[in-house]
Amino acid sequence: MARTLTREGIQVYRFNWAIAVLVPIAALMLQASLPLRLSWFSIFDLPLLVTVFFAVSRRNQVAGTVTGCLIGLFQDALTHQPLGLFGIAKSIIGYGASSIGAKVDVENPGTRLILIFVAYLLHRGIFQLVARSMAQLPAPWSWAHELGAALANAVLAVGLFMVLDLAKQRG
Repeated sequence: MARTLTREGIQVYRFNWAIAVLVPIAALMLQASLPLRLSWFSIFDLPLLVTVFFAVSRRNQVAGTVTGCLIGLFQDALTHQPLGLFGIAKSIIGYGASSIGAKVDVENPGTRLILIFVAYLLHRGIFQLVARSMAQLPAPWSWAHELGAALANAVLAVGLFMVLDLAKQRG
């Protein structure tokens, strides 16, 4: 676990294997169980937040894509939907987030808020596109709901990212 600098001087982080495995598993377990007890919790997408966090921290497009793919496929396995819907959407978001992380300082809470707001809406749009066109599934869309959910996820992400920042190994 070491931090290195890219050409642009932006820090690249690595994580202990236990953190890299257990945090996504915890996010998936919470995402699968909490909405059953607390229906309002379904507005959050913890696996997406974890995908973006690891992608922007590692700043490596391949790692971001693979992280998004694996988290998305495991999330698919926990739903009654066709395998691959979340996998495709989170792969694209992982790639995009790692690309942005390589160019922009995403340590700022304001930047993180905007990043997650946009990533959530993009993720939902990709999911809608794949669900409707490839899987032929009805996928309802409500702008008011999606904008509210994007804001809720963005606010949660700012706090969650501060906690997860503690897992980054510093020099």
